[in-house]
Amino acid sequence: MGPEASPVYTGLKGIYVAKTSLSYIDDERRKILYRGYSIEDLAEHSTFEEVTYLLWFGKLPNKKELSEFKENLVTEREIPEEVVDIVNKLPKNAHPMDILKTGVAALGPFDSDLPSIWGQHIHERRAENLRIAMRIFSKMPAIMAYYYRMKENKDIVHPRKDLSHAANLLYMIWGREPNSIEAKLMDITLILHADHGFSASTFACLVTASTLSDLYSAVISGISALKGPLHGGASEQALKMLMEIGSPENAREYVKAKIERKERIMGFGHRVYKSYDPRVRILKKYIGMLAKETGQETLLNTALEVEEIMIELLGRKGIFPNMDFYSGQVYYMLGIPTEIFTPIFAISRISGWIGHVLEYWEQNILIRPRALYIGPMETRYTPLENRI
Repeated sequence: MGPEASPVYTGLKGIYVAKTSLSYIDDERRKILYRGYSIEDLAEHSTFEEVTYLLWFGKLPNKKELSEFKENLVTEREIPEEVVDIVNKLPKNAHPMDILKTGVAALGPFDSDLPSIWGQHIHERRAENLRIAMRIFSKMPAIMAYYYRMKENKDIVHPRKDLSHAANLLYMIWGREPNSIEAKLMDITLILHADHGFSASTFACLVTASTLSDLYSAVISGISALKGPLHGGASEQALKMLMEIGSPENAREYVKAKIERKERIMGFGHRVYKSYDPRVRILKKYIGMLAKETGQETLLNTALEVEEIMIELLGRKGIFPNMDFYSGQVYYMLGIPTEIFTPIFAISRISGWIGHVLEYWEQNILIRPRALYIGPMETRYTPLENRI
């Protein structure tokens, strides 16, 4: 069979490239499962640390296991002074995802486990890889928070061991301890973003890991893919759109004009979903409390109006709000600057990235697809002096 007869699945749409037991998106029943557990239950009852344990170890921890896991994480929160110095010397107008990528790359040479496991059997060294995973997971918030505060000419705020992962992240950004509502909402957004099947960034991690490169390199690949506006930047754009609309009264005219011009309404539609994103339903249970707490009820009401109008006009086509439409509002209400929305997405998705890499390494196969050649055949070489 010649190349012209080979099927091409551009963007790998609808193609299964591996098996996974980490997460399942059931669009028909409007459910997402992490290792079989519904994210509704996990968001309400669990914590981001516990969900990360679930994704990495395949089960919910008992008290002793969770306590030890959290202790291992909090002891790894600080980053080496040399890495702080590198982050501080990077241009203040650089893309924050480039800062995060550079910071994670700089951590690698300081990791004591990396040289001892480097080689063709790196994927079989699970204990060492888990220690590396915990370091990357724990240190990424400090990289981002330090960059932001140095950019704003503020003193960096060192991590605390007595705060949860979510609360510590906010503490290092703000310089004050969050209250229970703020910490809970941050924790929920981290849980809801922790994994989502084979997204572009997850697949990028797996491509790198399949070569038997190390976890740092795999995570950097994920960060690089997430930087793209078609993947990680939607929450910032959705918030910007809501700010432009300004109030619920302006929503219908704005949305209809966008649709007539065939322009995209940010935060709506998804490659996987043709029904309502279950993560949105969860987030909306809590966002009202935060809007009232922060005096941002107009922003939330504008979003709710846009959602109602969009479902009225385009719901029959399977276009509904996705997680990005509401997560940006949560970040904004929490006082998180828009430029670090995407890095926070990465700080959450690191749980899924690493979980998928560890799982894929159990039966590693080099990811090496083929491209269908459509260029000329058997072109004759022309000497340089004879070319026009």
